[in-house]
Amino acid sequence: MDPGKKRKRYQRIFDQLEKLLEPHNNPIASMATINAVLYHKFDYYFWCGFYLFQDRDLIIGPYQGPVACIKLKKDAGVCWAGINQKQSIIVADVHDFPGHIACDSRSNSEIVVPLRDKAGKIIGVLDVDSKDLNSFDESDKEGLEHILTLIYK
Repeated sequence: MDPGKKRKRYQRIFDQLEKLLEPHNNPIASMATINAVLYHKFDYYFWCGFYLFQDRDLIIGPYQGPVACIKLKKDAGVCWAGINQKQSIIVADVHDFPGHIACDSRSNSEIVVPLRDKAGKIIGVLDVDSKDLNSFDESDKEGLEHILTLIYK
């Protein structure tokens, strides 16, 4: 999809989610709603979900798509890279990423966006996988980062 079209779609989704996620005190409900909307609005999304800290482990949270890994090995894979680098990570080909965790062998590209609470502390990540190579770009990164601000508004 053309980056300009992606940006417009992400903005429409942000506007839709902003109305759906009326103020409440349940971030898990917001995460579940965000996953459902994103998963059904982008045909290149194969898996979309959150991994959240539980103690010092990254454990699966709300998601859409095939069954996922429950717990991610510490400091391995794209999710931990996003946390350790404190930034979003775009991987064009997951098979070239050192230490990639293959929860589903059909995944070929990935984007991970750190999830921060109101204080700015990273509490997990949004992880999106695609069956296609090179699915994600800067417009996905910007759009997803913007959408995640709705969880703890």
